[in-house]
Amino acid sequence: MKKIEHIGIAVKDLEVSNDLFASLLGEKHYKIEAVESEGVMTSFFKKGPNKIELLQATTQESPIAKFIEKKGEGIHHIAFAVTDIEKEIERLKAEGFKMIHDKPKKGADDKLIAFLHPKATNGVLIELCQDIKE
Repeated sequence: MKKIEHIGIAVKDLEVSNDLFASLLGEKHYKIEAVESEGVMTSFFKKGPNKIELLQATTQESPIAKFIEKKGEGIHHIAFAVTDIEKEIERLKAEGFKMIHDKPKKGADDKLIAFLHPKATNGVLIELCQDIKE
């Protein structure tokens, strides 16, 4: 793993949360993007080298809707940038980590993504992110 890529925060209302984080960080989001496969609308902020992803559910079946129903708004996941996501998935599985996704899939912000199961990581949902090579 290279670095923390972003911190994901589950929110009920993306518009309200965009205003809140714009005030907090002193700058507006740089991107809003739907990820239909996950049932979410995302918004990204960048401050220095750090990124925050806000996630609002677009369906009641979305993992974000279920998270908010169970835990309320708040930190949903920590994402780590990786160079080769498939190799990293295999390395982590060999180390005994349980994956939610055994194969990477397309995520927001031009990334391939895969999640580790939080039961294997002290209750923290971990996302692996690799830039999509064109």
